[in-house]
Amino acid sequence: MAKCHRNDVGSIVLDRPTTTTSSAHSSRLWSSFSAASFRRLIFDAVSCGASSRYRHDPTDAPAPSPASPPARSTVKQEKEQPKKAKPKSEKLADLLNLAAEWSEAESDAVTKKKVEALEELKRVARELQVENDAVEMRRAAASDVRLLAKEDSEARATLAMLGVIPPLVGMIDSDDVDAQIASLYALLNLGIGNDVNKAAILQAGAVHKMLKLIESPNSSVTEAIIANFLGLSALDSNKPIIGSSGAIPFLLKTLKNSDNTISCQAKQDALRALYNLSIFPSNVAYILETDMIPFFFNALGDMEVSERILAILSNMVSTPEGRKAISSVRDAFPVLVDALNWNDSPGCQEKATYILMVMAHKSFGDRQAMIEAGVVSALLELTLLGSTLAQKRASRILECLRVDKGKQISQNFGGSAAVSAPIYGSSSSSTNPNLGSKECLEEDESMMSDERKAVKQLVQQSLQSNMRRIVKRANLPQDFVPSDHFKSLTLSSTSKSLPF
Repeated sequence: MAKCHRNDVGSIVLDRPTTTTSSAHSSRLWSSFSAASFRRLIFDAVSCGASSRYRHDPTDAPAPSPASPPARSTVKQEKEQPKKAKPKSEKLADLLNLAAEWSEAESDAVTKKKVEALEELKRVARELQVENDAVEMRRAAASDVRLLAKEDSEARATLAMLGVIPPLVGMIDSDDVDAQIASLYALLNLGIGNDVNKAAILQAGAVHKMLKLIESPNSSVTEAIIANFLGLSALDSNKPIIGSSGAIPFLLKTLKNSDNTISCQAKQDALRALYNLSIFPSNVAYILETDMIPFFFNALGDMEVSERILAILSNMVSTPEGRKAISSVRDAFPVLVDALNWNDSPGCQEKATYILMVMAHKSFGDRQAMIEAGVVSALLELTLLGSTLAQKRASRILECLRVDKGKQISQNFGGSAAVSAPIYGSSSSSTNPNLGSKECLEEDESMMSDERKAVKQLVQQSLQSNMRRIVKRANLPQDFVPSDHFKSLTLSSTSKSLPF
């Protein structure tokens, strides 16, 4: 007869002996099992009961009728047989009972842990809200809030509901520097990923209290204030309040700090906070009250901040005041063109082309300044080697410049002459069909106006400059010189062959 296989663990737990055992021994067995063990036991029990291998053999002899008395030999055999194990249904029931007890114990442990955590949060809130002069207790409570809210989103929401934000904001005015730092970083962690807390911190008056400490000689206080401005400015409803509070000059002053009193991380936080504030159009006026725009153009050579600066300038060109301020900066367009030439970062190229594209579409004077700064050659190179977005923007700028240049040439010719090559068979060529192309070019050049000569010279310079850059990027020898055939092509090119 096939018998059900039972592992040792199942035998120890389920086939309990009828003899008395101590309760301590039972508790040790119970505590030694995990959830995975119980799931495995349940699976084995169900498999045992459902498998056809464990059914009775149909060839076994039937049980004797209860009407007839058992034979003496049969009774003797039953006495000699060992005691049978519990049925499968009883084994499964025991396993389910054990699993239920384990689940209940686990639930009780989780509930107990949550209750203890809530009591800890309540204790911290009570210590913060004491009205006596226990500065040390409140400082320690602020440090606890900073740690509890650092990586626990539920703790941030619970602490705010328990009312810890107003006392923490009040601690900013404390004469104890350590208490100021502890409260500032506690507020910073409470606002991480929680817009409700960010709004509550600002409504409690934290911005104006922090601005009172901007002249603090302690650099740690200054860095904590900058970090809070970065966190609070991420909320759209906070942007106009922070922008009008006077925080923008303070953040700019931090960027201009040339000594080592302010860390690089604090400067990066200040730049990111300014970017958040520049998103809101009403803050552009407050930015223009400072010398931020000229400072940014002077700082564009720094690779660590160039992309963020270009992002802020991209927000500035969205308003007429911002575009006017950028146009008024001396060498603004040459700096942007240089940024396209020496910066291979796709982000920098895309943002610089966006600024140029907006400026080119809005003002004729800006288009002329771009052409004078040599933007055409940089844009031609970008259409070949830039990212997809940079190529699209560069093409749009070139199209805008081409249409503008076509209108200018048409006006110079009275609006009747078309800008095209001479038609074959015209009077200029039919009088002497044996003239070479060089003589035709010289004749055409003598008939050109000064504007068309300037355009032709600019196109030739653009092609040659573009060729040098491509050769440089292709890692060709430094003494590589374009062939005479290429020079002849550049000399014979006209403005109509390029997306000028």
